[in-house]
Amino acid sequence: MPYPIEKKLVVGVASSALFALSESDLIFSTKGEEEYKAYQERNIDNVLERGVAFPFIKRLLNINDVFPEIMPVEVVLFSKNSLETGLRIFRSIRHYKLDITRAAFTSGKSPYQYIPAFNISLFLSANKNDIDQAINAGYAGGLVIASEISDNLNDKQLRVAFDFDGVIADDESEAVFTKTDLKGFQDYEIENSHIPHKLGPLGDLFKKLSLMQKMEDHKLKNDSSYEQILRIIIVTSRNAPAHERVVTTLKNMGVSPDEAFFLGGMEKSRVLNILKPHIFFDDQLSHLNSSVENIPMVHIPFGIANKEKPVTPRPTGLCDGEFVVPDDFDEPLPEDILSTFEGR
Repeated sequence: MPYPIEKKLVVGVASSALFALSESDLIFSTKGEEEYKAYQERNIDNVLERGVAFPFIKRLLNINDVFPEIMPVEVVLFSKNSLETGLRIFRSIRHYKLDITRAAFTSGKSPYQYIPAFNISLFLSANKNDIDQAINAGYAGGLVIASEISDNLNDKQLRVAFDFDGVIADDESEAVFTKTDLKGFQDYEIENSHIPHKLGPLGDLFKKLSLMQKMEDHKLKNDSSYEQILRIIIVTSRNAPAHERVVTTLKNMGVSPDEAFFLGGMEKSRVLNILKPHIFFDDQLSHLNSSVENIPMVHIPFGIANKEKPVTPRPTGLCDGEFVVPDDFDEPLPEDILSTFEGR
């Protein structure tokens, strides 16, 4: 019996994020829907080029190769194509040997409303309107930034980098900074250093990736030759003393990143160009438009940095670490990790 999707880490990816569709989009916008359909039919066997989210999606699915007993990751394709014109997309998925079997084809309609139906912790798209609608509805949406992507296919590791405020955590502190200044922000964070932040739009994703990290840690303890494939990184503009509340929040979440950088306003590109993450999430476009070299960047249009009206993220599916390991998993986890998975 397949492992239920309610118990997985699920990412929804639009075809516009997974593949490079600029040529197809140009035909649709300049020549109309009928010519677009004819174009896709003529090119049905021509493989689409890899898009901005491809390096992340490819490696995320590789986690299932490490834990084949439970296959803890699932990727669902979202496409605004019709079923007929979407055939080329699935043939390209098959060409790249991506284990993507579930899909939603909405024939021009925004797919964001189906996020909870698939238990999705992150929805990636190159369509700004679709992502704005997802964020405004309280779901975790990320807009991939068009760029040239260089991907070393021999690099099997998955490096996922996150900004903190407005991404992992809510925008409470950013709102204070906006209303006051840097000193007001620092004073506020010192005063509230013992109070964890509420989760931001990607808090659920961050927690579930951390659970994968703990599974890998356990595997390494049993097999010293095992090479871990997942690294989770925080790259934030904060610095001391505002770092303390970050630590408080992460401890409250029960997670620990592999690396954390408190840059104090330095350009994030200085670190990202060394890290070379396969995806980086930030709520501020100014941090994504800097001199970063061929790194997949995703804008999270959430919070005070992007809108006046606050939006409260809402959970999709099993949130807050309620990721359940089945009884027949052949590598029993220690009680402390198991209790996290079962939401105890």
